[in-house]
Amino acid sequence: EVQLQASGGGLVQAGGSLRLSCAASGFAFDDYCIAWFRQAPGKEREEVSCMSTRDTSIYYADSVKGRFTISSDNDKNTMDLQMNSLKVEDTAVYYCYVLVDDKPYSGQGTQVTVSS
Repeated sequence: EVQLQASGGGLVQAGGSLRLSCAASGFAFDDYCIAWFRQAPGKEREEVSCMSTRDTSIYYADSVKGRFTISSDNDKNTMDLQMNSLKVEDTAVYYCYVLVDDKPYSGQGTQVTVSS
């Protein structure tokens, strides 16, 4: 069974940092693109970043380039998102996501709140 569990969210002041972690199980972790999405109230879901654990290619949304860094630990089956220089507009629920055999999986998200 594919499982994803995001953790590490919290409340931080603008300009601060948080590190999110996604623990994955139930699929070959080293063979997929695992993504971080976020959704804020009243806004569409946005793909923040994605990293291929196969070839380490990386995508970042323009809104987070230069501030967020995605990384993986293939031994621990975790995908982390280091978020620096946080802005109020980064406030959202963050989810990790993977598409396995054409089925989407995203676990329970973690809330990130950035105060001004």
